[in-house]
Amino acid sequence: MNYSLSAFSEPRGVMRILQFIFAICAFATTTNFIATVKVSCPPSPAVEYSFEYPFSIEQGICSVNTSTKLQNSSKTYPISANLSSDSQFFVATGVLSLMYCVFIIAVYAILDELYRSKNEIPLADFMLTTILAIFWLSGSAAWSNGATALKGVTDPDVLRANCKNCDFVVGSFSRLNISLIFGFLNFFLWASDLWFLYKETIWFQGRAAAQQQQAASGAGVSSGGVPGV
Repeated sequence: MNYSLSAFSEPRGVMRILQFIFAICAFATTTNFIATVKVSCPPSPAVEYSFEYPFSIEQGICSVNTSTKLQNSSKTYPISANLSSDSQFFVATGVLSLMYCVFIIAVYAILDELYRSKNEIPLADFMLTTILAIFWLSGSAAWSNGATALKGVTDPDVLRANCKNCDFVVGSFSRLNISLIFGFLNFFLWASDLWFLYKETIWFQGRAAAQQQQAASGAGVSSGGVPGV
């Protein structure tokens, strides 16, 4: 099987490799993140709750006293948040991007001559990259909103306000923040790649050829040349 690595000495090939790497980083940091809340309500022993991908959370976290003069009772204070749609959209975008990168890298390596000779292939590459860039922007914005909601329902101050006799220790959200950074970085990579892919399309090449022809015609007229009939 013949293959060529010439595309990977160009920006379009280099960008695909970067997109492949950062797509993995984006969804891996999301699916591997676990939010933890350690609850201590003396004299009961401390209990640690963990919430992981896809972050569909419905968990009673402590007992709240609702006693009145007529009766003694308590209810469980819940942590409730369904963030599955936001997180799954973000992860799905990462997986689709990974799969497309594998496919187009194979095209660049094995079918680069066909890529350059067929106008339809660069156009399809450009349009699919545009769609995935939009997905990265939408998915990163959605997951950013979901991350904010997750931090809100596990905020120790909010939990202490509802469970006055308990203390809370919430785990670090650094990996979650990193996943958001990777998400917006992926949008930047895919959006930036559009310029390099646009230069491979007939839209750019046809315009460049027309400009060169116009410049050549202008040079011939200015030097006193007579256009042919």
